[in-house]
Amino acid sequence: MDDPRLTPARPDLAAQYLEGRVRAARFVAGEEFEIADGIAPLRSEPFSNAMLSTQALKGESAIIYDRNGEGWAWGQLKRDGYVGWLPDRTLVTPAAAPTHKVTATSTFAFPGPSIKLVPADTLVMGAMLSVLREDGAFAVTRDGWYLPLPHVGRLDRHEPDFVAVAERFVGTPYLWGGKSSLGADCSGLVQISLNAAGIECPRDSDMQRDNLGRVLDPAESRKLQRGDLMFWNGHVAIVRDADTIVHANAYHMATAIENTNDAIARIKAAGSEITAIKRLT
Repeated sequence: MDDPRLTPARPDLAAQYLEGRVRAARFVAGEEFEIADGIAPLRSEPFSNAMLSTQALKGESAIIYDRNGEGWAWGQLKRDGYVGWLPDRTLVTPAAAPTHKVTATSTFAFPGPSIKLVPADTLVMGAMLSVLREDGAFAVTRDGWYLPLPHVGRLDRHEPDFVAVAERFVGTPYLWGGKSSLGADCSGLVQISLNAAGIECPRDSDMQRDNLGRVLDPAESRKLQRGDLMFWNGHVAIVRDADTIVHANAYHMATAIENTNDAIARIKAAGSEITAIKRLT
């Protein structure tokens, strides 16, 4: 059965590429749009109080199949394939391909070449921009925004250690569906970190468990390495070293570094056993 999180299909409407695979009253090709806001919510239903499924960052692309006329658009994110409802206001027609991305955990976009100006927006790691030129200490985007040069890099710039990226998020508040330094959940933290290292990553922890790396056998599991991924039902953590993990979790309501054995015991006491430990290389 097709995963509804990754399948743009409803009884009344589905993506054209699914014709012959799913049942729907009609099929549409969809139209590509770009995310204009720094962070846009992708929700399970077209309501502002509906569950946050994930987030889309500035510069991401989405294929939109339906607009309900009440401020919401239904579609699929191109990068990780997630399906849901986006605010209509965040969607713009793509004007120029992104050239750069935000490499800091977060930064400000200023309306001019001064840090004393009121920021036009807050951007987070992974947001993509079309940079036209440099102006002193700033990168100038096609939106007319000025971003501090140390906070941006070309799209092909990759972090050498995705675990070090995750460690930079320690203290970030826990947010179900979040994937930024303003709030992240367990799988969002993994996705942010791997993407920063140039590794494509599914959105949810079960998708990550099923699609990333290889399963460690019991002997290997006794010798964990930095960058191993530890999975429970509905949860994922990143191994830092032989003794600790880093993970976004609702127990601490934050991204935290925790003793591995303590975390395993605590989660087991809450009713969940480790389902897999995977190694990316």
